[in-house]
Amino acid sequence: MSDLTITTPLTALVGVRHPVVQTGMGWVAGPRLVSATAEAGALGVLASATMSVDRLRSAVREVKSRTDAPFGVNLRADAGDAAERVRLIIDEGVRVASFALAPSRELIARLKDAGVVVIPSIGARRHAEKVAAWGADAVIVQGGEGGGHTGSVATSVLLPQVVDAVDIPVVAAGGFHDGRGLVAALAYGAAGIAMGTRFLLTSDSTVPDAVKARYLAAAVTDVTVTTKVDGMPHRMLRTELVDALERSGRAASLLRAVRHAAAFRRETGMSWPQMVRDGLTMKHGKDLAWSQILLAANTPMLLKASMVDGRTDLGVMASGQVAGLIDDLPSCAELLDRLMAEAQAALRALPAPA
Repeated sequence: MSDLTITTPLTALVGVRHPVVQTGMGWVAGPRLVSATAEAGALGVLASATMSVDRLRSAVREVKSRTDAPFGVNLRADAGDAAERVRLIIDEGVRVASFALAPSRELIARLKDAGVVVIPSIGARRHAEKVAAWGADAVIVQGGEGGGHTGSVATSVLLPQVVDAVDIPVVAAGGFHDGRGLVAALAYGAAGIAMGTRFLLTSDSTVPDAVKARYLAAAVTDVTVTTKVDGMPHRMLRTELVDALERSGRAASLLRAVRHAAAFRRETGMSWPQMVRDGLTMKHGKDLAWSQILLAANTPMLLKASMVDGRTDLGVMASGQVAGLIDDLPSCAELLDRLMAEAQAALRALPAPA
C-alpha cells in the first residue's frame, strides 16, 4: 500500500483515503467492483439505472457485506422512481448519492436532510452553478474525453471554468488514468479525479475478458463519438456494429429501439406507462424528438450485450479516450497504489520554488 496520502476537500467530505472516484457505469459498476474500489481507499459508486429497485437494494447490501468503507449510488434524476431510490439510499445508510443528470432541489434537500452527500455529474459551468445553488455538496465535471454521453469541451478547458465558478469541491472526469493526471487536476484546483474506463479495465471488473481485450487493443484513434445509438453524442469504441449503426436508416433504428425498450422494461421491472412517463420527462428536459426518446432504449441493452454477455459483435462499448493509453488489468488495490505512487513521483519532480 502506498504511503502517500493526499487530503483534499473530497476525501474529507466522503471519508475516503484517496481523492479518486470510480464512476457509476451501467452494467459495470456492480457490487464486486464497487466494494473492491472502496476497500482500496477510493469512492466506489454503484450504477443503479440498469437495476430494478429490488436489485439495487440487494446490490447495496452486498457491498455493505464486503466492506465497511464509504461508497455511493448513482441515480437517474429524471427516472419516475427516483424518489423511491432516494428513500432506499437513505434507509440503507449509503454515504453518497451521485446523479448522471442534475437532481431537483427537492431531491437534494431530502438527501442532505438525511446526511447523504450529494454529488451530481455536470458537463457545463451553468449546470454546476445551478446545483451548487441548490445545495449540492460537490460536483463531478466531465470533459469531452470521457466515455458514454459526453460534451464537446475538453476537461482542460471545462475544469478551470467550473472551479472558478463554484465554491464546493470539484472532481475532474474525462481523460484520467494515472497519478500524473491526479496531480494535474489538483493543480487546476480540483479536489480529486473520477475514472470510468480505467476501473472497467481492472481484474475486479466483471466485464467479460473478450470485451476487456477489445479495450486493451484499442488505440486513441479507435475511440469515437456517435449519435446513432440513442440520438445524443456518445463516446465509445469504434466497432463493426457502430459502423453499421451509423449506416442504418431511421426506420431500422426505430425498430431496433422498440425491441430494446421492451427488453429494458423486462430487465428493470418498469411498466410501459412508467417508461412513457420517463420519456416525457426526458423530452421536456432536453427538447428531444420522440424518435430520440425511442432510441434512448438502445443504450442500456446494447451496453448489456457487451458488458454482461460478452458479445462484442452485438454490443457497444462506452469508452473514454484514455482506453488507448491503458494496457493492463491491475486489481483496484494495485491500481490505486500505483496511481498514488505516480502522484508522489510527479510531485517530487516539480521544480522547487525559486
